[in-house]
Amino acid sequence: MQQFDNWTDTLPAWLFFEVVQQSAIAISITDSKANILYTNPAFESVTGYQPEDIIGKNESILSDNVTPPLVYETMWGRLLQKESWNGVLVNRRKDGQRYLAELTIAPVLNADGETTHYLGMHRNVTELHRLQQDLENKKSLIESVVDSAPVIIALLDSSGKLILDNLAYKALAGDMRGKEPAAECLRTIRESMGERFDANLYSGKGISGQEISFHLPGKTEPRWFSCSVLPFKEKDSSADNFFSPRKQEYLLLLASEITQIKRQQEEVRSNAMKALMAEQELVQSVRETVAGAIFQLQGPLNLIGAAEGMLERRSNGVDDDPLMHVLQQALASGQEALDTLRASMPEEPEEAMMPVDINQILREVLSVSTDRLLARGVVVDWQPTPVLPKLVGRESQLRGMFKQLIDNALDAMDEKSLIRRELNVTTSQPAPDVLQIVIEDSGLGIPEELKVKVFEPFYSTKGKGGKRAGMGLVMVQQIVNEHSGNITIQTPEKGGCRILLELPLKIR
Repeated sequence: MQQFDNWTDTLPAWLFFEVVQQSAIAISITDSKANILYTNPAFESVTGYQPEDIIGKNESILSDNVTPPLVYETMWGRLLQKESWNGVLVNRRKDGQRYLAELTIAPVLNADGETTHYLGMHRNVTELHRLQQDLENKKSLIESVVDSAPVIIALLDSSGKLILDNLAYKALAGDMRGKEPAAECLRTIRESMGERFDANLYSGKGISGQEISFHLPGKTEPRWFSCSVLPFKEKDSSADNFFSPRKQEYLLLLASEITQIKRQQEEVRSNAMKALMAEQELVQSVRETVAGAIFQLQGPLNLIGAAEGMLERRSNGVDDDPLMHVLQQALASGQEALDTLRASMPEEPEEAMMPVDINQILREVLSVSTDRLLARGVVVDWQPTPVLPKLVGRESQLRGMFKQLIDNALDAMDEKSLIRRELNVTTSQPAPDVLQIVIEDSGLGIPEELKVKVFEPFYSTKGKGGKRAGMGLVMVQQIVNEHSGNITIQTPEKGGCRILLELPLKIR
């Protein structure tokens, strides 16, 4: 490539003039006192002044008093230091209309380094400023609306990074003490929905009205939220993708707190559950009473039947023994009484098998038992596995079974001599197809030799003052068997009684 010692020798002077003349940027040249010596056609387009109107006049003819004096002082301070200045001024066109001029002024120095002229270049940025201001105003309005919204709002990019949030979100983040609410919400929704979570997001369908709960530090009750997750895409504004547009993926998380609604629903449900379980307990109590009466009558009737059989064998077929007639009448009367009792026993309603949430049932039973727990000063350690698969079973039977076991635990801790009154309830999934429930109390426990006997009909460790006829654990064993499960009584190291239940997800 040819090198030139003085590149200006290769370009004619007229070319420089034409470049300035044809430039799309308004250009003016002034003397050292800012008197205009030259303007190009673009200058006329921006300011409205033709060359004959402006040549010889000072650049200050374009100034407007809206521009603060400090701006001009700063500008001249830079120029007197022989340095360029760039900024925005409010100028006035020939027709009196104000406009914003983005202006660059550069001093032109002679061979001695003295300023002889100034080169001014400016463009009208009024419309650009208006668009920017409109954008900022809309952004401020949106931020105000978002911040004042009563719902939690969070915008996440494809990597899960938080891009935008509102005041409600920040408040929740403070309550969660270090945990990121958006991450916790998405994790909980994913655990609840399983494969449907990713399927809904990938299809663009999104997720709407998914209810989740958080146990926040220092809070005894969970906080509930109704969450929606909306995926959307927008064009990437980076320079790399100017000619090959690429869309950036985002997730918009909306969460509305429904804790109060849930508490009201829970209160209504709890009252209904208490009524239902009270009715079930009454029916069970009547069944136990009737079964006990049948059991008590059956023994003497068996003896009468045996005596009647012995007399019949001794009489050699002669049917004139008065005692024989008395025994036969007593046996018939007793059998009739038994038939009457059996007919009066309340029938157990037929219940269909359905998917059951074990955690939910245990929560309901503990809620129903709250008054007894408080009255006895029992400390409850409720440790459910957050997400468990649903078990196929009979909901009312399982609820009654857990109520019986928790009532037994409370009765066991009713001794005045007890110092420690603790009830531990845990759920887990030790195997893919099995759920495990542990109900442990700090009562006096069950002796080793009685751990099998307590499942016998009409046997009770509560003595004569017991509230039941000793059929509680019989009922529990029956329900466990119907669900193809297993129940074991253990003695914890600290004493008391531990009931270990293992129930398959599907009845075998």
